[in-house]
Amino acid sequence: MATVTRSLRRTLTRSFCTTTVAPPPPQPSHRNNHQQTHQFLAPNSFLGSWEAPKNPKEAEKKLALLRREYAKQVKETRKVYIEEMEMLRLEKQRKDEAKKEALRLANEERKKLKAEAAKVRAEERRIALEEFRQVLSKERAEKLENWRMKEKARVEKKKEKEELIRRQSSVWVDENKLEKKILEAIMDTTPL
Repeated sequence: MATVTRSLRRTLTRSFCTTTVAPPPPQPSHRNNHQQTHQFLAPNSFLGSWEAPKNPKEAEKKLALLRREYAKQVKETRKVYIEEMEMLRLEKQRKDEAKKEALRLANEERKKLKAEAAKVRAEERRIALEEFRQVLSKERAEKLENWRMKEKARVEKKKEKEELIRRQSSVWVDENKLEKKILEAIMDTTPL
């Protein structure tokens, strides 16, 4: 029991101590940034200033006065805290809006570049298609010309064959006259 009261007394004494404890050395962690930037308040004049009055009514008046002053200070501290939080909220909101604007601009730029790339690809496809059509029409023209030349050569060959047949047919002899011609040919070749 004695140790409990002793530790309780030490804890209470430490909490009412007027000396401020120096903040811990700055740490590189970003999570502890508030520890680095925190500003401690000056020691409170109320702490340790209480002298026990002899009259209980006077003690009540002093205590009421201290409570009123303390409430005012808490109210002021809360106002400052609320203002700081509002400033932080506004700063965060401004940063968020700037970030959104930067993202929007980046998206617009990316979409613009994408559209330009699509236009370039479409133009390349159109040019490639036009070249393909030209090559195709050239090949068709060459095939048509080749076919015409072959057709012309076939027609000429047919004409030559018909001409050869016509010439050979002029030499042909009818069957009736064939025996007579054979006899004449034999007679002409035999010596007498």
